[in-house]
Amino acid sequence: MISRRDFLQTSMAATAIYGASSFGQWGKLAAQQAITQDQLLQFDTFGNVSLIHITDIHAQLKPIYFREPSVNIGVGDNKGQVPHVTGADFRKMYGIDDGSYAHYAMSSGDFSALAKGYGRVGGLDRVATVINQIRSERPDALLLDGGDTWHGSYTCYHTQGQDMVDVMNALKPDAMTFHWEFTLGSDRVNELVEGLPFAALGQNIFDAEWDEPAELFPPYKFFETGGVKVAVIGQAFPYMPIANPGWMFPEYAFGIRDENMQEMVDQVRAEGAECVVVLSHNGFDVDKKMAGIVTGIDVILSGHTHDALPEPVLVGDTIIVASGSNGKFVSRVDLDIQNGRMMGFRHKLIPILSDVIEPDKEVAAVIDNVRAPFVDQLSEVIGQTDSLLYRRGNFNGTWDDLICDALLSEREADIALSPGVRWGPSLIPGDDITREDIWNVTSMTYGKAYRTEMTGEFLHVVLEDVADNLFNPDPYYQQGGDMVRTGGLGYRIDITQPQGSRITEMTLLSTGEKIDPAKTYQVAGWASVNEGTEGPQIWDVVEDHIRKQGTVTVSPNDSVTVVGA
Repeated sequence: MISRRDFLQTSMAATAIYGASSFGQWGKLAAQQAITQDQLLQFDTFGNVSLIHITDIHAQLKPIYFREPSVNIGVGDNKGQVPHVTGADFRKMYGIDDGSYAHYAMSSGDFSALAKGYGRVGGLDRVATVINQIRSERPDALLLDGGDTWHGSYTCYHTQGQDMVDVMNALKPDAMTFHWEFTLGSDRVNELVEGLPFAALGQNIFDAEWDEPAELFPPYKFFETGGVKVAVIGQAFPYMPIANPGWMFPEYAFGIRDENMQEMVDQVRAEGAECVVVLSHNGFDVDKKMAGIVTGIDVILSGHTHDALPEPVLVGDTIIVASGSNGKFVSRVDLDIQNGRMMGFRHKLIPILSDVIEPDKEVAAVIDNVRAPFVDQLSEVIGQTDSLLYRRGNFNGTWDDLICDALLSEREADIALSPGVRWGPSLIPGDDITREDIWNVTSMTYGKAYRTEMTGEFLHVVLEDVADNLFNPDPYYQQGGDMVRTGGLGYRIDITQPQGSRITEMTLLSTGEKIDPAKTYQVAGWASVNEGTEGPQIWDVVEDHIRKQGTVTVSPNDSVTVVGA
């Protein structure tokens, strides 16, 4: 007898050999630089259940450039494990040919050159084409949205998420879960959710006053598909009041609540679920830990950390699927469910290559309609860039360096702080910088650029606190994004040390002097979670700075020395 785990591992190996769950074969095709839409979407339908996963779109309706991180450090048991493998090591792991479409889609190396050759990615009209193709083969496939959908653009901000609701309704999802959506404020979220024609799920969204499940967000929903009773359980971002302003949604409480998750899994199994899918916004490492604690989950569709993996990761009997961000990928997962057990699967991470995939005309029309009132504002050219502008990486990205430069200059500060958020498309050298581009990396409902005084001691506390959010070896204590970006400030970080001892050698770059714990410094930043923050909006600060520069050049950033990686 072969065990279920052995069977799943054999299934995973077989799909890798035949290309259904690996970029290896696709990379060889892509190296010919002549891939077609049919090749990109080719999939041998398998089993009796199909899942379609999209996540972390961040309101990107149109094709963009998006560079994957070159640095993604894992700690504890996740050190050296995916998704904490990047660059050439990542390509070698998955058999991806250098210079191929797969290299461009999945890796950061030679990004500017490959972007010029292969073009933009994403666009929800192209995503719609992929979804429609899958549905033509498996009409009852479930489309599941992992959240961070109603946030991240000029039009999303100005319509309070309505643009994304309208477009996503055209895609016809079956369910979604949440994170940044709550920063629209609970009144607006409640209004939008009440009008959704699909399920808004969150087993960990509770009423803060009564500590009981919030009625507006059911924990799960059943679907009958392929003759199988499938339960989809929602898992919203657990750390909302820590990573985002709790005063915007005071009636809600969150948390991982894995004990309640186990209760929900047991409950849906008792009610006849033959397949259990968790639609998660935990982040990949948190999902891995949860999969090792909660039993009975067949599939976790992972979101939040923006990882794009060409193969699922197996934890016990649970497969974890990571589908990237910004509309750049769609995951298809076919399952063979027999007698209430997952006996095998096939998976494909489909890159949305905008020049290869034909846009869906109906969804394209909806996108054009929601953007029409803002076209003049969106398209205004503010400047140009001579540098590759990107976000991602544990410690810095050139977009964040530019934002920090703007804060230092426009706010007349000694030191600038920019949040380590992961969302935001890229621009390649020679591109115009439009107002839309600036908003794509700054848009949020609490974007005021503050200017305040901080002592050297307090700055150290801030850096240590954020570093622990990122590098605590227990994933359940990793409660933020990437490391806060700094302008005008250099430091050394030893990620192997405990909280309070990671950050040393803090230096004021303008003078080369060591930061004095007792001295006060002028600090400018944005995205404060404190209510009543005052200052101009960050997008205005950045726009003013770029206008003065004309053409932007961002110098290499070597202000942070990393030890222990």
